[in-house]
Amino acid sequence: MLEARLLRLDDQARHHSHDHHQLVMSLAGRAEFEVEGRGGEVCRMRACLVPGDAGHQFAGLGDNRMLILDLDERGTSPEDLELLGPLFETPRYPELDADFHNLLNYAGAELARYGSDPMLARSLGGILLRALYLRLFGEARRRPVGSLDIERLDGYILNNLSRRISVAELAQVACLSPSHFHAQFKDCVGLTPHQYLLKTRLDQAARLVRESDQPLVRIAEECGFSSQSALTTAMRRYLGLTPGRLRGAD
Repeated sequence: MLEARLLRLDDQARHHSHDHHQLVMSLAGRAEFEVEGRGGEVCRMRACLVPGDAGHQFAGLGDNRMLILDLDERGTSPEDLELLGPLFETPRYPELDADFHNLLNYAGAELARYGSDPMLARSLGGILLRALYLRLFGEARRRPVGSLDIERLDGYILNNLSRRISVAELAQVACLSPSHFHAQFKDCVGLTPHQYLLKTRLDQAARLVRESDQPLVRIAEECGFSSQSALTTAMRRYLGLTPGRLRGAD
């Protein structure tokens, strides 16, 4: 059995379980899930795979529109069973790339128009399931379940280093709630997000001090410090020397 449907998830948290597997993807908005104690967010960049019989809690976050696949192993072809085993072996929140977004948007539009046609719904659902399987278990590079895309976060931080960056903002980039993001980040990196942000600012500032002739006040501004004095204080405290001494060390 494979059924595809469009649904808005209510803001009120709900908890239940069912004997069929479920794949939840966002066409618009976000939802927070916790499956067997593993929390995460469903958003445009991340889906949720809920194994059958797994207790899970979920709630929509404001306006949202989800495409949900319900998958029962009974009556499923042997070829599709080969997909369901690996996909739903454990709860997971797989990342979705731009090409998958295009496929998801197309499926959502067709279901909105012809959702009453069960054959169309099954066909679209099967395509989405196969596309996700190939991304997770095909030739594409895989990351361990539950890991954070630190390279993506680093890129975001560096692109916005000159301004204040909140933990909630980074959590949104990772498609996690702030509490889950904070815990996973600390486990993955060994630093809190605040500590990591400060380290990144100091590393970038130290590089610019050593390798450029930019005024220190400009470097402080580019690296997100409120003033040259704030940069000097942070460098003295965490690096043990001032920007002037670091620049003169060459």
